[in-house]
Amino acid sequence: MADTERRIDPSLDPQPAWPRDEGKVYLVGAGIASLAAAVFMIRDGDKRGSDIMILEESAAIGGALDGAGNPDTGYVLRGGRMLESKYLCTFDLFASIPTLDDRTTVTQEIFDWNETIRTSSKSRLFDHGRRITAPEFGLHETHIMTIERLALEPERLLGQTTIADHFDAAFFRTGFWLMWCTTFAFQPWHSAVEFKRYLLRFSHMVAGFNRLEGIMRTVYNQYDSMVRPLHKWLLARGVRFETGTRVTDLGFDEDGDERAVVGIDYERDGSPGRILVDADDVVLVTLGSMTEGASLGAMHSAPRLLGERAGGAWALWEAIAAGRPAFGNPSAFCDHVEQSKWLSFTVTLADSELLDIVRDATGNVPGEGGLITFPHSRWLASIVIPHQPHFIGQPEGVSVFWGYGLAIDQPGDFVPKPMSACTGQEILTEILGHLRLHAQDGTADGGRPDDRVGHILRDATCIPCLMPFITSQFLPRRHGDRPAVVPAGARNFGFIGQFCELPDDTVFTVEYSVRSAQTAVYTLLGLRRTPPPVYKGAFDPHVLLKAFRALHDIDRPAFATS
Repeated sequence: MADTERRIDPSLDPQPAWPRDEGKVYLVGAGIASLAAAVFMIRDGDKRGSDIMILEESAAIGGALDGAGNPDTGYVLRGGRMLESKYLCTFDLFASIPTLDDRTTVTQEIFDWNETIRTSSKSRLFDHGRRITAPEFGLHETHIMTIERLALEPERLLGQTTIADHFDAAFFRTGFWLMWCTTFAFQPWHSAVEFKRYLLRFSHMVAGFNRLEGIMRTVYNQYDSMVRPLHKWLLARGVRFETGTRVTDLGFDEDGDERAVVGIDYERDGSPGRILVDADDVVLVTLGSMTEGASLGAMHSAPRLLGERAGGAWALWEAIAAGRPAFGNPSAFCDHVEQSKWLSFTVTLADSELLDIVRDATGNVPGEGGLITFPHSRWLASIVIPHQPHFIGQPEGVSVFWGYGLAIDQPGDFVPKPMSACTGQEILTEILGHLRLHAQDGTADGGRPDDRVGHILRDATCIPCLMPFITSQFLPRRHGDRPAVVPAGARNFGFIGQFCELPDDTVFTVEYSVRSAQTAVYTLLGLRRTPPPVYKGAFDPHVLLKAFRALHDIDRPAFATS
């Protein structure tokens, strides 16, 4: 194609064409997978940043690694991703990215921070005002044997079976399952294959699982600590971010089993357009979206469960996969909202009073305790109290924490409504109840009124967020429902993010997205290098021994409650 034939809409580029001295790179979606791909293109593929364009439907970048708001109207975090030391692709990526203050690299900052603030929960469960420091797993021998069988059984034999297909009802009442499902957001109806992958991938963490030992956090929320440094690094190298641009379809040149992208169809400001793609260009598409259709409530209003997909990620996947089985099956993941939804909430406090109460009750200093679950909560609710400040620029004295529920269609213990139908004030009221600050009659333990409740509710802002697809990647699937990162016959394109197939690694992690990006870049650019291999602690006899002892509660401390 001659240079003069190359056309992109003037709203995307004031110039009629980019110089044609080398191929261009188009990244669809501005989540962590695309940001990582852009870095690998520049750092390892010697691409110029000015030859890379990232197309994003929303006005923000970062995807699920978001963080927004202010102390006046409230901060918002849809979720928080846990890190651990064996995220080799993630730490390889961020070893090249300076922190915002250029003091060190993001990777080094994370490791230094977690030497200072080590996660070791003193109250993994908080039950009726009683902290349970190191809960027992409580597994029967048959449960342990099933876990061992799943670890060994090939994925093709597990097929579309669910976790519930392999365990009896008693398993789902054990301490192991309670901690497992609230740590990773698994449900009994989720995929046995994904459960197996988690068992293997995190086998080295089983021994410290009941105290969340080994889990790593960033200094601030992950948007401030990870996305913003990435964005700054990419901007400095000329990478172009085109927000407000919804990609609707890809045009393909299909010749037998080989395909190449020749066009990117998009909508911007209500007007359609097309980017023409040359054979030496590269197109990477983030498939699907965990956070598409997310709906925010407010202190006095509940979020809505959006009946129709509000964004374009699923629609794009459906468009390009139609008639192309090698591109996967999006309906396996996006058509089961009742099995993939849950609700999170972010609380902004005008002072530290509530955090001080939680510290005194649980023994967890903010930042060190990790997830605190209320085991008898009908919502199966949990909270996380991070180190403060949690946002860059968060004023002194203002506090922020986050939480979520897994059983959001059940009435609460203190608020007789489903969590999904609750306002922020009602959700915070329920949480205060489980902290023994509030009961159904408006009083605290033993009927004694607690004046702190009214003060906390008056000065707090709790913003709920209902997400219909947040665990869609855990749903049962067939082989091929997730496409290969670079499908067979693909000449200039690939798929990245949570809904492509990476053997051995686990979805719902930053690592999975980064690994997909690294794999796609190295493959399509023909680089003689590969991503770091997935850590396989299950082949380490020392790891296996520690896991065996933990599963049998052999090393459980004599005093685990207070």
